[in-house]
Amino acid sequence: MPGPNVAPLKVDAETDRLISHGAHFLHITKKEFVAQAVRVYLQVRQSELHAAMQEAMRQLDGSHTARVALISGLTKEQIDELGGVEE
Repeated sequence: MPGPNVAPLKVDAETDRLISHGAHFLHITKKEFVAQAVRVYLQVRQSELHAAMQEAMRQLDGSHTARVALISGLTKEQIDELGGVEE
């Protein structure tokens, strides 16, 4: 059973095969391989990630409606049509 800081990761069979082969040939565990791969992936896409985070922050105005809109993907108008949210 995984410890408190471990989360299971479900991937398709082809991705699992790639992870297994990569880890084997680099002589590291699958866990180490995935951890390193995620770090590198995020470094490579850092500017995209930063831009997306900045855009999300611009959409937030401190209201509950703005938070619900950001999380749900609904517009503020759609949220109002559905009854709105308590502020």
